[in-house]
Order: sequence, then structure tokens, then C-alpha cells
Amino acid sequence: MRTYEEIKTVLEAGLSIIDCDLKLENVKLVNVYSSQIYPTNIYIKGKRIVSIDPLAQLNAKKTLDCGGMYAVPGLIDGHMHVETTLLSPEALADVLVPQGTTTIMADLMEIANVAGIDGVKELVNSIAQLPYRTFIQVSSRVPTAPGLETTGGILGLAEVEEMLDWPESISLGELDPSKVLVIKEEYLKKIAAALQRRQVVNGHAIGRDGQELNVYASAGMSDDHECVTYEHLLERVQLGMTVMLREGSTERNVEELIKGVLKHGLSHEHLIFCTDDKHAIDIREEGHINYNVNKAISLGMPPMQAIQMATLNSARHFRLEDEIGSITPGRLADILLVKDITNITPVKVIFEGEVVAENGQLVVGSQQGNYPKWIKETIKLKKPIDEHSFVVPAKSQGPTTRVNVIRIYNDQIINEWDEEELTVANGQILSSPEKDIFKLAIAERYGKTGGVGIGFVKGFQLKKGALATSMSHDHHNIVCVGTNDQDMACAVNAIHKLQGGMVVVNDGQVIGKMELPIGGLMSEKPAEIVIKELEDVNAAARQLGCLLPSPFMTLCFISLPTVPKLGLTDLGLVDVLNHKLIDLEL
Repeated sequence: MRTYEEIKTVLEAGLSIIDCDLKLENVKLVNVYSSQIYPTNIYIKGKRIVSIDPLAQLNAKKTLDCGGMYAVPGLIDGHMHVETTLLSPEALADVLVPQGTTTIMADLMEIANVAGIDGVKELVNSIAQLPYRTFIQVSSRVPTAPGLETTGGILGLAEVEEMLDWPESISLGELDPSKVLVIKEEYLKKIAAALQRRQVVNGHAIGRDGQELNVYASAGMSDDHECVTYEHLLERVQLGMTVMLREGSTERNVEELIKGVLKHGLSHEHLIFCTDDKHAIDIREEGHINYNVNKAISLGMPPMQAIQMATLNSARHFRLEDEIGSITPGRLADILLVKDITNITPVKVIFEGEVVAENGQLVVGSQQGNYPKWIKETIKLKKPIDEHSFVVPAKSQGPTTRVNVIRIYNDQIINEWDEEELTVANGQILSSPEKDIFKLAIAERYGKTGGVGIGFVKGFQLKKGALATSMSHDHHNIVCVGTNDQDMACAVNAIHKLQGGMVVVNDGQVIGKMELPIGGLMSEKPAEIVIKELEDVNAAARQLGCLLPSPFMTLCFISLPTVPKLGLTDLGLVDVLNHKLIDLEL
């Protein structure tokens, strides 16, 4: 926030008492307040914009001829999980900033589930000197599903209140209806703590509608990033909620929602963009928030509106429009220079008055953090894991039995709840390769219970082998899917040996692996190495027959106990909407 010295310095520069630091001349300003585009000069002093007056004649120490390019405000991601990029915050700069994202709203619930408030502090300590801005959405539900999962960390009311007072904190992180609709005191007190500090409360209301959604909104929920259909988007806007249009690696919602908005002529005023969960490889290949903007424009949305959704709308929602979201006097100088207003591909990215990226490359140093040993040794197996750990005893005495099965979608994190007939042999329920149904297992990895939850999943298209990862939302126990128990045991033990990561196993051999030592969630390596490793493990997964666009992103969401319709944790199968454990067999 602005200091006395900043205010005084900007005033003196505007009054020509002192020189500005930078002048952007020959530029077309995209003014998101007036919805106009016009030629002007932009003057910057320190971190802030001094003037956008076309007639101003101020002195500047440096002048940059923009060659008639457009000046667009820095883009804002309204909700994301840094950990799911697989990169440390430092390495993330290499892929994020060149795409034009200068501010992220980060819910660090993944590291919190692993290591509690101390884990969050380690990531927060690393963000201060980075060439992008991070605000914290204080995780409201760690664990996500109390009593239904085992986690490494817990954030109670005291921890949440402490974190809400951090200068980096901007909101209370996503809170699902199961914590609100049954009036759970702890969560209502967390909401009250945020609202009393004039902070917004982020929602997570997938699949909810009608009076249930009205009750949920009445608790003070400010937004939702889980809309899949236009009807759900409209209902949330009608209730006074902001809708975040999400485009992650497996959550592809922008096209469906923008088509609905355009078809029905709905105002874009209460719509913003987010990525939620997006692997670094997808950010590098297709973009970040600029991808959402460009996608919306390609579908017929006017460029100004799409840009406003990614800038001013988001800043207003988080009550930051006096600081970011526009290129106007006094605001922080976050500016993208682009050649084509219909295709936001930054030629230069300016962050707080400094050029930090050019032509797709970061041009400022981004040193790697020094993370402590304890946060890199978080995988602890209380019991040995072997092939017998994945046996599924049958209650039925017949040759077959009916079971509850999770059926996945390729481009969504939601799943369907199927009932399938599976073979029973020697008292065990078997997978069904011909139906594309295989065992899914969650192995507790904090050394607390040693539990292994087992279910069945349809849609991975495996022909052989097994996949496993320690990134499994939101508990982040080890999740594994496989065609046979031996390879599944090998995969889980390989994750333990790596102290976090992703592995591909076939015939008892690890044929692909990726290390994620920071909390079992993030790599310590530079972005280009992490992206290459992710390409390699995805290629190894394809060798097993899995043709999903992002197999490990799908795998890490399949166990989530708060996204309909079924989840799986180390404690067993979860009926998400009714928030309870259920039997595998019908």
C-alpha cells in the first residue's frame, strides 16, 4: 500500500519538481475505466504511474519508444494454487511473468495440508523479491474433509486469524458448502474473522443451486470458481457473487461459460478469470490468464471486456482497484506492451515500473529459494507397502459383486458415480480391464495411521503398469492407479524413496519419475527442467496406454473428497454431497 514517501515522490514528479524514471511514448493506452483505447504517453516514477495525459510534457530519465503498441494492465489470476504448477514460487516466475500475469491470488492450502502454518510461512517468505505479486487467500479448510481424511497439517481458527492479519493476506480461501450448510461453528467464525477485516470470502460451490445456494451465499460468500454451466454462473451472479471463469490443466470451463454469457447478453461486470490448478507445462505451451483472455476474444467477446475481466474486475472484487488493475495515476506500474489487442502476447512486461520480461523470456534474475530440510522430508509410511496392501476383500459370496465406481472426465475435475458388476475370485474383488476399471488407492503418507483406502476408477485407459503421485488434493496422501497390485506397490514405494513426486511403473520397474521434494508437491529445479520432466512422465504414462491430456493432474484430483460425486481418501470412499464415508460394495 502507498507510503507517504511514494505519494510525495509521485506528486513531485507530476509537478516537474523531480524527473520521472520512465516514459513510455508512442503507445496506445487500453483504458479499462473508460473502455477506450487512445494514443498517449505514460510516465512512471519508482513503482507507480505518474501521468497518462497525452499533453503532459514531463522529464524522464529514460524513454521507451513503444512503436504504437498497446499498453494493457498487468493480468490478475483471481484464484490459483501455486503448488499445482509443480514449481517453487521462484521458478514459477519464469513461466508466469512472460505471459503477462503480474498478480496472483494464491490459496496455499496444499502446503498447509502437508505442513500446516509453518509450511505456508516458508512459501510466503520466498515471494517478497519476485517479479510478480502474490496475495494470500488464507486457507479456510485444512483439512478439507475432517474425519474423512488424514492430513499432515491443520489450520484451526487461531491459525486462520493470525494469517488473516498478515500484510500479504487478501481473503479467506475457498470454503465448500459442507462447512456452511450444517452450521459448523469453527468455519462460521473463520468467515466472521475475514468479514470483520473487510476481506472477501472465496467460495467453492460446485453442483449447488436453488435455496441451498441461497443459504450458502447468505453466509457472506463472495465468489465461486467452480461453475461448469452457464445456468450455474447466472444463478451466482443473481445472488451477488462474482464468478471466476476457470481454465486449468483439467478444468476447462471458459469456452462453455463465455458462450453462455455472449448468447444471453449477460454483463461481464461480475466475471473474472482464474486458473485454479495449471501445470507449468500448460502455462508455457498455451499461456496463463492471457490464455483465458484470448480464448474469450476468440469466442466473440469484445477485447476490452475480456481484458477488464482479467484486470479491473478482479482488482475491484478484491478491493485493490486503488493499487492494481488499471493504468491510471497513482496505481502500481504493471503494464504489458502487446502488438495485437485481440491476441494478448506480451512483447514486454513491466512490473512495478521495471521491465521484467521481453519476447517470452524473463529478463531479471529469479534466484532459487533455500528450503529447509524438514519440508523436504514429509513422506513417512507407518506400515510397509506391498502387493497385499491393495487386496480388496469381497463381502459377497457369489462370483460377482456390484461396486461403486468413480468415472472420470477428461477436461473436468468433477466425476460421475457409477455402479458396476465386478468379478470376485478367491474372496477378492478384481479389476476389469475390458471395462477400463482399475484399482485406485490412497496410501496415508504422514506416518500417522498407515491406512490404505481402495476403490475403483473408470477412464484411465491403462493397458499395463501403474501411476502414482504424492500430489493428491487436498490431503496429499499418495494416490495410485494400476492394472496390478505388484506395480501399484512398486509405485507407492518409489514415491516414498523420492520423498515426493510422480512415477510410472511397468513390470516392477520405474520407467518414468519426477521429484517433488518441497512438501512432496513442488520441485526445487528451474522451470525448463521441471517442464521437461513432466513431459517425460506423461510420455511414460502414454506407454502404459493412458491417453488422457494431463494424466497426473487427473490423478491428483480423483481423490478429492469435496468435488462431486465420489472421492477416495486413505479412510475410504466418500459420498461428496452427503459428506460421509460409504461402502465400496453395494
